[in-house]
Amino acid sequence: MAAATGRTRPTTIYSVAERAGVSIATVSRVLQGSSVVTPATRERVLEAVDGLGYVPLGAARSLAARRYESHGLILPELGGDYYADVLIGFESTAGSLGQSVVLVVAQGRADFARAARTLAARVDGLAVMGSAGLPTSTMAALAQRIPVVVIAGTEQTGCELVRADSLPGAKQLTLRLLRAGRNRVCFIGDPDQAVDVAERYDGFKAAHHERGLEAPAPVRCRFDESAGVNVADRLVRMAEPPDALVCANDLVAVAAMNRLQQKGVRVPDDMAVTGWDDILAARYTRPRLTTARQPVRELAALGARRLHERINGDEDWGATHVLPCEVVIRESCGTKHPNIPKKKVSSI
Repeated sequence: MAAATGRTRPTTIYSVAERAGVSIATVSRVLQGSSVVTPATRERVLEAVDGLGYVPLGAARSLAARRYESHGLILPELGGDYYADVLIGFESTAGSLGQSVVLVVAQGRADFARAARTLAARVDGLAVMGSAGLPTSTMAALAQRIPVVVIAGTEQTGCELVRADSLPGAKQLTLRLLRAGRNRVCFIGDPDQAVDVAERYDGFKAAHHERGLEAPAPVRCRFDESAGVNVADRLVRMAEPPDALVCANDLVAVAAMNRLQQKGVRVPDDMAVTGWDDILAARYTRPRLTTARQPVRELAALGARRLHERINGDEDWGATHVLPCEVVIRESCGTKHPNIPKKKVSSI
């Protein structure tokens, strides 16, 4: 008797055909994009594929035969320096290992989970940015067929995880503001939208609790420039605006800081501002932006290496790899405070 593996039997093309009430040849035609299938039949087959979480067997065959020499990469979007660094880190490492990269972007796709399963049939392994938003059931189905690495996300069954440790840096940034006498510190960003942002908000709360304070609820917003402008407009209309902002990323921080200054708010005198990521623009704002440098390229590169090692038979699989972030103190948070150990920060 074969030993139990703890893995459920994957859905087959026969299961899809049975649920849709068609032949396996029809299922194959639909998955290959053939135009000879009627729209009603195609929709019935695709509903069965979605309902069963089916991943085409071509992915498993490619893993055995090494036919594709390709890594798949799924990103939530492509805008900004952050995702540029992800692409550079992942593609350059995969290229050095002799692998090409096939990219799928979630933004604007109504059929995103379906696109992810189709991609899995064309590559030897898959890396998924944690904020891409694939359902847990889809991730589990993918991991049944091919190696999957999650970058900057949460642990998923059957997948390996690489992430940055955001909590200590966020706590350090917030403590710096509180120790400097800022008593209305506000977190800008939506912790429900990304696991790394949730971790930064946890650091924000931990700093308040260490000082015996109750952490205020976050000001929820998207993570782009327009959100930063809108948040700044809301803050200046408040009867008692915050005196410091801990922003979830640099795009929001830079946009908010510029808008605040346009409205006559002095940064950092009236309101201190910190960001996260250390994008290039953070070094050239006036004042320069205090932030945390996240090892984005290193995370993506590690994800590509671990994926390649797993594809090539590494059995030491399933660990979580955590890289540290580095707090970078600049002028936007105000004057330096003697209670912050110098060895924990760097100045540029």
